[in-house]
Amino acid sequence: MGATVSQDDNDSDCHTHQSPINIWTKMALYDPFLKPLKIQYDPTTSRKIVNLGHCFNVEFDDTSDMSVLSDGPLNSRYRLRQFHFHWGSSDKDGSEHVIDGNVYPAELHIVYWNSQKYESFEEAAKHPDGLAVIGVLLKIGEANPVLQTIIEHLDDVKTKGKEHSFTKYNLARLLPNDLDYWTYHGSLTTEPYFECVTWIVLQRAIPISSAQLTRFRGLLCTSEYEKPVPIMENHRPVQLLHDRVVRSSRLVSASKL
Repeated sequence: MGATVSQDDNDSDCHTHQSPINIWTKMALYDPFLKPLKIQYDPTTSRKIVNLGHCFNVEFDDTSDMSVLSDGPLNSRYRLRQFHFHWGSSDKDGSEHVIDGNVYPAELHIVYWNSQKYESFEEAAKHPDGLAVIGVLLKIGEANPVLQTIIEHLDDVKTKGKEHSFTKYNLARLLPNDLDYWTYHGSLTTEPYFECVTWIVLQRAIPISSAQLTRFRGLLCTSEYEKPVPIMENHRPVQLLHDRVVRSSRLVSASKL
């Protein structure tokens, strides 16, 4: 499962809706009005993999509503922008969200923006209801063939700034069958930490092998003309919950990970 951590607010400032958080499953409030997630993916919208220097993005064409997220805790339609991963220097930590004090080896973030209300991702990120992010925790297990399709292209974007074509990827196959979730209002977990995110953290983890996770750490945060420096870890510490309430789509909110 991973290490146990304490809450750390060293990263945040005076804001009170920062992410990630430690989700205590017994304190999550079951909300019978939460709807099942409605997820629509069109594999033709995947475009490229990009090394940003702190992680890699798989980016999508978000000029139309071909790949969208709606329902769940959302009141609008949100368009798929990109997904990325967070990981640690060992298999014992790396996730950003923590469940009952337990850290997982990595976490997938699938990022959407409110295309029904705003005209662009950049504009949406300025508003509390602008973005929605599905968080999926990863646990060590057998090699994940859906992840392997991505990993096979990481050498093409090994250094910062590199990008490579990545098309016809069916992101739906990466999600667990069980889409029960916890949800709360929070922030981006990288600068500028805007408090613009409706977080949807799935209650079921997906597998990744230790060897696959090692490939993530093989990416470099330096350009091809600089001394190679690997991206060993890229996860933000847990932030204080303050007066926020975490809601659960499941009546018995217990960790099923």
